[in-house]
Amino acid sequence: MEGKITAIKAQKRNTNRINIYLDDQYAFGVSKIVAAWLQIGQYVDEHKINTLLEQDAIEVGFQRAIRLIGYRPRSQKEIRLRLQGYGFSAGQVEIIMERLIHSELVKDEQFAKIWVDNRSEFRPRSHRLLRLELIQKGISEDEIQAALSETEDDSALAYQAAIRYARRLRGREWREFRERLSAYLGRRGFDYGTISPVVRQVWEEVHLLQSGQPDSEDEEQENG
Repeated sequence: MEGKITAIKAQKRNTNRINIYLDDQYAFGVSKIVAAWLQIGQYVDEHKINTLLEQDAIEVGFQRAIRLIGYRPRSQKEIRLRLQGYGFSAGQVEIIMERLIHSELVKDEQFAKIWVDNRSEFRPRSHRLLRLELIQKGISEDEIQAALSETEDDSALAYQAAIRYARRLRGREWREFRERLSAYLGRRGFDYGTISPVVRQVWEEVHLLQSGQPDSEDEEQENG
């Protein structure tokens, strides 16, 4: 494909994309930013056209990445995987990521902090589980450590999670309350050493006045 540009027209359905006509025939479409230097009367050969199409693919990928970030913060690994899933080549993905990182639109350190803050506020879980989640997102150990150092310790996080879940257990006897709340906190990644005192504390704060002290049999089984 080669020829002289005889028309440059904005697409009707997407004015950010331009249709290029060679010798009065539609030839290809590219984004407006890629077409910025094209002029009517200019001759383009196959190499130039391939270069334009490659630049267009990178621009399309960059804009898709921007939209992904607009929905919610994402790690570099997440964006890479999504771009690969869209069909962009490894080389195109790397160029797109370089642009994103250079523009500071994607920062794993910032992502890790936002992730930890969001989890801690709305769905508290242990540092161990937070670490595993961030590892899955491709975050480095140094960035994970920095994010976790700014959040509360496991006891405080377990307490926050327990207080919220305890609302579902109102009116339960001590044994069921303890078992269900302990299991819930276990699923949130907390260990027994953290869970046990938190469950007791929450029971005393939320249920003691309504249900009274646990009976001696339960006390013995808990301590045994």
